[in-house]
Amino acid sequence: MTDKNTAEILMAQPRGFCAGVDRAINIVNEALIRFGAPIYVRHEIVHNAYVVNELREKGAVFVEELNEIPKGGIVVFSAHGVSQEVRRDAEERGLQVYDATCPLVTKVHLEIVKMCKEGFTVLMIGHAGHPEVEGTMGQVKEGVFLIEKVADIASLPFSGHEKIAFVTQTTLSVDETKEIVDALTQKFPNIVQPRKQDICYATQNRQDAVKFMAPQVEVVIVVGSKASSNSNRLRELAEKLGVPAYMVDAPEQLQAEWFAGKKRVGLTAGASAPESLAQAISEKIQEFGPRSIRNLEGVVEDVTFSLPKNLVN
Repeated sequence: MTDKNTAEILMAQPRGFCAGVDRAINIVNEALIRFGAPIYVRHEIVHNAYVVNELREKGAVFVEELNEIPKGGIVVFSAHGVSQEVRRDAEERGLQVYDATCPLVTKVHLEIVKMCKEGFTVLMIGHAGHPEVEGTMGQVKEGVFLIEKVADIASLPFSGHEKIAFVTQTTLSVDETKEIVDALTQKFPNIVQPRKQDICYATQNRQDAVKFMAPQVEVVIVVGSKASSNSNRLRELAEKLGVPAYMVDAPEQLQAEWFAGKKRVGLTAGASAPESLAQAISEKIQEFGPRSIRNLEGVVEDVTFSLPKNLVN
């Protein structure tokens, strides 16, 4: 039995890399080994500064636009996916493409294409400007509308008599998305839902782990970068559960006052944050005062995704 007076760091389970992120990073590493530097990556391969800097040191060059890549160069598309326009542009430029789009994002891409072909107007629940949203909506030329919050539903330019369906970004808050879906189904009772929810298993599992951890701690540290959607959702969830929460992607960002007088600290990591970084941050927390580390119970993930055939053959 754990002494209630013991100062601890409680480690959420699961935390850190998901299968899609692991695959994306492996694709860049494999390309670097096979072809040598430079390997160009459109957009950050995943939204984590530590990971991006590590790959940059190995010879990966991160670009936002394909016109930054020499003709015939090797490019990796990030885990967030890209639009059909980007794919056509890459082909026209003669680029050698290796696609690191998460298979769960690809699933949403296929859903949108299928629904639009069947004559549906598609609503995408997600965050404007996020590369996954841009890539998903860019699978078709028209017929997709973005919904960021419940209030957006009132301004939709069609009635409930049309064929309407919805998809979601894979890294959203499960609870907030449910609120939007409930509002959509109330306004459009015949709206068609994905056969399986689009929010990925890893996002769901990490949010569930925070819900389990939060009542046991006095402060939550989320390992993740500012651009990471799923990491931001973990921090917001902890705060909604009444626990102060901070997001960091380097040990030196921790502040001693966060831990003053706190017996139990909870630590989790977004799906794009490596375990090595989570461990480095937990070690830094221990410098602010002696604490034991306890791994909480939770889902053990065993999902893996294979590398693209054109890279391993």
